[in-house]
Amino acid sequence: MVGSASEERIVVVTGVSRRTGIGFAIVRRLLEDGAKVLCHSFSQFDTNPPAGEVGGAQALLTELGGMSERLQHVEADLGDSDAPRRVVDAAIDAFGAIDAVVVNHAHGSGESLATVTTKELDRAWAVNARATVLLTQAFAESHDDSRPDGRVVLFTSGQHLGPMPGELPYVLSKGAMHQVTRTLADELADRGITVNAINPGPVDTGWPSDQLRESLRSAFPAGRWGRPEDIAPIVAWLVSADSAWMTGQVIDAEGGFRRR
Repeated sequence: MVGSASEERIVVVTGVSRRTGIGFAIVRRLLEDGAKVLCHSFSQFDTNPPAGEVGGAQALLTELGGMSERLQHVEADLGDSDAPRRVVDAAIDAFGAIDAVVVNHAHGSGESLATVTTKELDRAWAVNARATVLLTQAFAESHDDSRPDGRVVLFTSGQHLGPMPGELPYVLSKGAMHQVTRTLADELADRGITVNAINPGPVDTGWPSDQLRESLRSAFPAGRWGRPEDIAPIVAWLVSADSAWMTGQVIDAEGGFRRR
């Protein structure tokens, strides 16, 4: 528990579509810490969810304790240009204010240079990069600066530390999020709003095959992949008042992952 760090905070968390995901772990942690949370999901996130992911958003919300005065939900395709504004507006409508936004959602891609398409490049850019800027813009325009410690937390990937073959649209869009972090932080610094990004490294949210899971196990000093619960406390700190002196940073929270 971080106690007062998240108490009474009003936070938007995007990409809460799986109970095995980072977004779910973040929301659960923030609720435990006393925050009010508007969680965003997209029911068409994928067509083949991992085993056990049944019931959609309703099952996810039920496991979090159900809709209440502290937990609300909105569904939106963040590839739509007006969706980021609708997500932020939903938080304002539900709670009357907003203190932080955690941009956790992502559109993955399995395309290489040989197979990449314009459609996939545009989709990854719209969902991962464009929506990040528009969410930050909507948050900044809606934030009441009389409420201290505004926070934006972005998610990038490990593309700055090594190649990620076969994920070209994803790498391009996540690299843009990495690079824009410092500029967004500078634009909002005078208002007491911080902007930071997290690279969580390989996190087992149900997507890796058993073969991949085993082949990378020894690359982690802990002898295991990252878990969503490893990332949630870092986000909880970044949205809290305790992180006021940290802005414009990209944090590699990879558990010492050793690239080969």
